Amino acid sequence: MPLNRRTFLGTSAAAGAGVAIAGASGAPASAHGHGHGHGHGRPPKRYSFTVMGTTDLHGNVFNWDYFTDKEFDDKAHNDVGLAKISTLVDQVRREKGRRNTLMIDAGDTIQGTQLSYYYAKIDPITAKRGPVHPMAQAMNAIGYDAAALGNHEFNYGIPVLRKFEEQCDFPLLGANALDAKTLRPAFAPYVIKRMRTPHGRDVKVAILGLTNPGIAIWDKANVSGKMVFPGLEEQAAKFVPRLRSMGADVVIVSAHSGNSGTSSYGDQIPYVENAAGLVAEQVPGIDAILVGHAHLEIPEYFVENKQTGKKVVLSEPLKWGQRLTLFDFDLVWEKGRWVVEKAGSQVLNSNTVAEDPKITRLLADEHKKVVAYVNQVIGTSTAAMTTAEAAWKDEPIIDLINVVQAETVKAALAGGAYAALPVLSQASCFSRTAQIPAGNVTIKDAAGLYPFENTLEARLLTGAQLKDYLEFSARYYVQTPAGAPVDTAKLTNADNTPDYNYDAVSGLTYEIDVAKPNGSRIVNLSFEGKPIDPAAEFVLAVNNYRASGGGNFPHVAGAKQLWANSEEIRNTIIAWVQAKGSVDGAQFASVDWRLTREGTPVF
Repeated sequence: MPLNRRTFLGTSAAAGAGVAIAGASGAPASAHGHGHGHGHGRPPKRYSFTVMGTTDLHGNVFNWDYFTDKEFDDKAHNDVGLAKISTLVDQVRREKGRRNTLMIDAGDTIQGTQLSYYYAKIDPITAKRGPVHPMAQAMNAIGYDAAALGNHEFNYGIPVLRKFEEQCDFPLLGANALDAKTLRPAFAPYVIKRMRTPHGRDVKVAILGLTNPGIAIWDKANVSGKMVFPGLEEQAAKFVPRLRSMGADVVIVSAHSGNSGTSSYGDQIPYVENAAGLVAEQVPGIDAILVGHAHLEIPEYFVENKQTGKKVVLSEPLKWGQRLTLFDFDLVWEKGRWVVEKAGSQVLNSNTVAEDPKITRLLADEHKKVVAYVNQVIGTSTAAMTTAEAAWKDEPIIDLINVVQAETVKAALAGGAYAALPVLSQASCFSRTAQIPAGNVTIKDAAGLYPFENTLEARLLTGAQLKDYLEFSARYYVQTPAGAPVDTAKLTNADNTPDYNYDAVSGLTYEIDVAKPNGSRIVNLSFEGKPIDPAAEFVLAVNNYRASGGGNFPHVAGAKQLWANSEEIRNTIIAWVQAKGSVDGAQFASVDWRLTREGTPVF
């Protein structure tokens, strides 16, 4: 394990068992020293322990990408998966002593890979005598003490989540996931762990779990009328004093909520999506927060509590098991109780170690089954298609998503009151590495085009609302003056807008003038060759994330819902390819939109 100055100080002290210098109050004493009271020249009793944390594992056990069917790799050469995390955890436990460590997670565990999809949908854990979820098997083997609920835990419905909960040897925590009728916690709000010290006085460590209020929007179909999700701050303010009064010496929050204080769902619910920093600032009595949800790497970040002035340490390890957070706590015995003298954090990179054979052996059969499943051939393609340039060009591969969505919605509305209205469709470039090869097309090719478990809806919008929608989407591009050179590496993701929050809409034609400021970029917006009528009505085929307010696009969340489906869009794409037998871009590809500057195309 790479040693930085902090870990070096913490570990070298523990190695020199009991060598604490009398009077040198700053010297970290051994976690294994012989404790004495504050007698003459006797050192105070001290104890140190470490809490390890992961978050946003998203179904990653192996360092494997099921969409490319090879070992995971990215530009930074990160590795993924619990098998790597397990090796790091073993190293930390060997160094600190297993009983001086705890292991927690901050949510989004059971959705995200084809491995997790397979055991929710293809060979579901909810079946009679069904399998044990691979994430439960791996986390049990590693020895987790607790995990907070993430919003993606609810994607497959409450029965799958309850079965997963039953299969875990540790509690799933959610102090702000309440039963809709009784308003009592629907899951365990917290767990208290006892750390045995060499001084005969245990340290009581409380772990409080908080999840994301956005579940009420994003998984409305699964939770409406069953559970409600109040704000993180208000539930923390209720539970932290309770935990302290129960004798907790250390309070750690595991929060499936980012640190930025922002929300992607606008004013649809009164709670903040990324509230971890606000919790630290507003609720006294918290020592550390394991942050999740935002998919950012925060090794160590301090937030001052407004009431007490005390610094709270926050850390967010990178998603998918790419990093492991270590919180190190140094405690001292004062006036009959344990007090946190110092707390800090760091992250370890999982690409520095090999996979733990204990985990890879445990789940080898499950892995094999899923690899075979994703490699099933479902059809052929006349030409290769890729998303490599889809973030700035109208590419046939995105048209494929849109044609499947539009045809599905048209068929669903046929014969009804809205059958005569034109159907438009929105799609995003979710991954810049998705491809449909020429020749055989497999499940993994089709699924790689749509890595999220989104479902499809139809919403009613006017021409004027669609123009607003497109203007909002076009904020994704960095303003680039006419004549200036264009670097595609710097053209997109303005204001950190992720690729999945840029929508291309098919069924209309329009230009995006990137030389113009936000709000006035959509030019020559036409339908069937004529300027769009602001009052005309259109049906938009839209994913449930967008329809429920994800990304905070205008109008769509409040628009009339004409139809909704519980089938995942990627399965609809797979079924469409299977039914057609062959994918021919020439039959559906069209250039509906392009980037321009003062009328001149950028590409």
